[in-house]
Amino acid sequence: MDTSTTKPTKPFTLPARGQPPVIIDDPIQRRAAADSLLEAIDRGERVETEIHKSLRAADHVLEVRDFNLFYGGTAQALFDVNIGLPRHQVTSLIGPSGCGKSTLLRSVNRMNDLIDGVRTEGEMILEGESIYGPSVDVIELRKRMGMVFQKPNPFPMSIYENVIYPLRIDGERDKAVLAEVCEKSLRHAALWDEAKDRLKDSALGLSGGQQQRLCIARAVAAEPEVLLMDEPCSALDPIATGRIEELIDELRGSYTVLIVTHNMQQASRTSDFTAFMYRGYLIEAGPTQDIFTSPHRQETEDYITGRFG
Repeated sequence: MDTSTTKPTKPFTLPARGQPPVIIDDPIQRRAAADSLLEAIDRGERVETEIHKSLRAADHVLEVRDFNLFYGGTAQALFDVNIGLPRHQVTSLIGPSGCGKSTLLRSVNRMNDLIDGVRTEGEMILEGESIYGPSVDVIELRKRMGMVFQKPNPFPMSIYENVIYPLRIDGERDKAVLAEVCEKSLRHAALWDEAKDRLKDSALGLSGGQQQRLCIARAVAAEPEVLLMDEPCSALDPIATGRIEELIDELRGSYTVLIVTHNMQQASRTSDFTAFMYRGYLIEAGPTQDIFTSPHRQETEDYITGRFG
């Protein structure tokens, strides 16, 4: 079938930097717009993030401003990322493999500093303080962040000692305080009823899903300002995944959560806000319901509906 007569007669032009995106109703023009933006990224051109008004207006615990990250001085992994994390809300990062989701998440607690040759530009502001300022104590910064990895990583010690480990290394010795924090954290992680009679047992004897909830308990024991989760369900079975998703829902309202997920259904179920990334660019970010039902950009819709990625 010849579709040449249906193509736009004029090439689509990206909006100027700093200008709002053009809203296009015609489906053919929308398709051309999406193709043009993705092709522009592939050519190495810079594009502006589309951030929904409600996300801009939220009370942000963390603000990312014009953030760039380079490996070895020349290879760039993140490009002009701008986003805020709303207080006590869950924000999901979605996008194809290798698009920079985990790199962005690990930039928040400066874990990428551990990689030789990494260089950054731009700012990350946590409660009004620069994360990348020259006087920042990175160890102290990481105490303000809880981190949960793809695979459960309990320490080879008891369940009790795993949970209170952040307090131990901070010098806390009061047994009453430690016991209180242990119970509170395990309750937050929906693990108390399963573990209360096994606190002296090795954490390595727990199931995979229980181990991941234990790691979440350990992460929240220090009452972090931001809880980072890097695909926390990727190594779990569907039942354990459902428990973690229920837990994330329970943490909402008490913690600011940033989660990387390859599972778009998980993002739609668990998060208040969703950000779509592609090749190191943050393409669009806004309320999860809007991103999944009425995104502003065609390429966001194309990814969500499986047209690419």
